[in-house]
Amino acid sequence: MSKEKVILAYSGGLDTSVILKWLINEYDYEVIAACCDAGQREDFDAVEKKAIATGASKAVTIDIREEFITDYIYPTLKAGAIYEGDYLLGTSMARPLMAQKLVELAHAEGASALCHGCTGKGNDQVRFETSAHAIDPSLKIIAPWRFWDFQSREDLIEYASANGIPIEQTTEKIYSRDENIWHISHEGGELEDPWNLHKDTIHVLSCTPEEAPDVPTFVDITFEKGVPVAIDDQAMDPIALLTRLNELGSQNGVGTIDIIENRLVGMKSRGVYETPGGTILFAAHRDLEKLILDRDTMQYKSIVAQKFAQLCYDGLWYTPLREAISAFVDVTQEKVTGKVKMKLYKGTAWPVASQSPYSLYNEEFATFSADDVYDQSDAEGFINLFSLPLKIRALQKGCVKGDGSF
Repeated sequence: MSKEKVILAYSGGLDTSVILKWLINEYDYEVIAACCDAGQREDFDAVEKKAIATGASKAVTIDIREEFITDYIYPTLKAGAIYEGDYLLGTSMARPLMAQKLVELAHAEGASALCHGCTGKGNDQVRFETSAHAIDPSLKIIAPWRFWDFQSREDLIEYASANGIPIEQTTEKIYSRDENIWHISHEGGELEDPWNLHKDTIHVLSCTPEEAPDVPTFVDITFEKGVPVAIDDQAMDPIALLTRLNELGSQNGVGTIDIIENRLVGMKSRGVYETPGGTILFAAHRDLEKLILDRDTMQYKSIVAQKFAQLCYDGLWYTPLREAISAFVDVTQEKVTGKVKMKLYKGTAWPVASQSPYSLYNEEFATFSADDVYDQSDAEGFINLFSLPLKIRALQKGCVKGDGSF
């Protein structure tokens, strides 16, 4: 009788390495290890070999980088979606796509279950499972952290040592990290006390602002319909473009934040996020929109951006509402074409110039010099009408007597 097949979302790290061995030892599953290449700096050949050595019947790497950028990052960028005003959703955007790829692999391999290493306290369990349910609700989900006997990563280290699983983590230095082409996150360790300053040595992508060059870097980013397509007038594919901006941002210490956020499951958590290229793109895109979009569209778009961010953070990517918001956003981006010059310096990235063939900025109207297109006397009638409700209210207050009669 053949064994039941399980697709394990595998990274080669501490949690998933222990899970792989544990699934075999405890349940005699046939485990297929699947690693999604979302742009993390990893030796995927070594990851696959480690999975096989740990007991997996098969190990595969799925390259999702370009699809991640074009179908998840770009819609989020165009929406201007930032969770709680800080978090650029690096992990949140990747999970739905990873779940989709694992479901597809389960179908191809005849597997009946998916397994992940998300903890019962985190957001990722929700993102992963809601996405899988939206695609194929018949697949069983195995989430070991919710029912096994291990209580901490120290327990996992002990189990790994006992079972001959090579690991990098130690009990003295333990961070939970998630990396892709958009960002890297850091949680755990000294970060669990919000009064502790995070150590500069935690940085993986970027230098600190103090270590950044003493001269600024300028970079021009060209957008077409809200999507970045060129750097310094050189057209680039999505992977090359984001990689280049990551390099520039990292060199200038751009994009590192240390925040407290509200998890979906109800608790607060602290994380350090490095998002160098993404921070530059969001600032540039927002600036170009200011040049092109009218006030009412910008204001309404900022409202739906908050909802988009929450849906993405909560793992609700494959929902009618998220798709409807994206459809609205795409309409707003039809004219968001142009170029923005960004200045990168000592941990900051801000726009210093912009241009677009669809700009609503008109120098003839905006100038403080003499002009022939704007009759300033028109402002008097506008102000009289604009303030009419206030005048009526003031007149009413002046006419009302103490007993409420006129």
